[in-house]
Amino acid sequence: MKLGIIGLPNVGKSTLFNSLTKAGAESANYPFCTIDPNIGIVSVPDERLKLLGDMYHSKKVTPATIEFVDIAGLVKGASKGEGLGNQFLSNIREVDAIVHVVRCFEDSNIVHVDGSVDPMRDIETINLELIFSDLEILERRIAKTAKAAKMDKTLAAELALLEKLKAHLEDGRLAGSYVPENEDEETLLASYHLLTAKPVIFAANVGEDDLADDGASNEGVAKVREFAASNGSEVFVICAQIEQEIAELDEEETAMFLEDLGLKESGLQKLIRASYRLLGLMSFLTAGEDETRAWTIRIGTKAPQAAGKIHTDFERGFIKAEVVNYKDLLEQGSLAAAREKGLVGMEGKDYVVQDGDVILFRFNV
Repeated sequence: MKLGIIGLPNVGKSTLFNSLTKAGAESANYPFCTIDPNIGIVSVPDERLKLLGDMYHSKKVTPATIEFVDIAGLVKGASKGEGLGNQFLSNIREVDAIVHVVRCFEDSNIVHVDGSVDPMRDIETINLELIFSDLEILERRIAKTAKAAKMDKTLAAELALLEKLKAHLEDGRLAGSYVPENEDEETLLASYHLLTAKPVIFAANVGEDDLADDGASNEGVAKVREFAASNGSEVFVICAQIEQEIAELDEEETAMFLEDLGLKESGLQKLIRASYRLLGLMSFLTAGEDETRAWTIRIGTKAPQAAGKIHTDFERGFIKAEVVNYKDLLEQGSLAAAREKGLVGMEGKDYVVQDGDVILFRFNV
């Protein structure tokens, strides 16, 4: 999974990126200190892996990972060349979802590019810049397709879609709210990698005082939540400064620190849950002496396609999947014991993989 982090300058974007990835991206109290995209890869915390790894005495335990891409802070007019322009937006066209960091805290020591804190104004500014960036992509595509359509009549439907999308965006609406008329339109729309078509997770960045009640008493957070709910987006409340402190602690210290703050989980854990939920993802597991590993798939994936995540040969030559729930496996202490209790199923091509399934694939190529 790949997530792109965006936001205005000085909203806590690079501070959040640093804390999530411990990658040490430059963050400072002035716009555009992040110019080149910063990329960090984070392991997805999963206690099931450790328990299974211990049971199998695995030589290696490999968690699922998330790749974060942090780009320079956007400003009003970026699409027309203001600030650093919008050329760096191409760095997040391939991401699965966008994490939009919104400032919901007051701090006179940290300047706001527009002079005051207003989360909804900031969201609108960013959305307009994303719309302008997408319009640029569509206009180039229209010019190219219109020329080719003169020789190839099959391109007429694509040209019609491009024109409809352009009108949709010019109306101030995001591509994500466009409803494709058929499967062909759906496939084409996905191929354009439009930024405004991507799922969005809002990171409402608050001060430490607003963390304990998850931003319930913060007016800005309430507005962000309302906006997200009407747009099918996710929201999580975070204090980027606190997350940066957590990033410097070990596991035991983190647990104590969170408890002192009255928190059940870190911002990273909140973000992972939000992104899995938004993208409809889950993990199945493979376990053995050599390696215990988590594999991320879409909810509803069938056994052969899950096998293909490990290796294309597994999908091509799929025969059966030996499946046991990780809790049953841990309780019984071994796959053989779980088999004896009838807790292991031999599943075929139509089996829909469940979160927490431990699977042994049988295949023949």
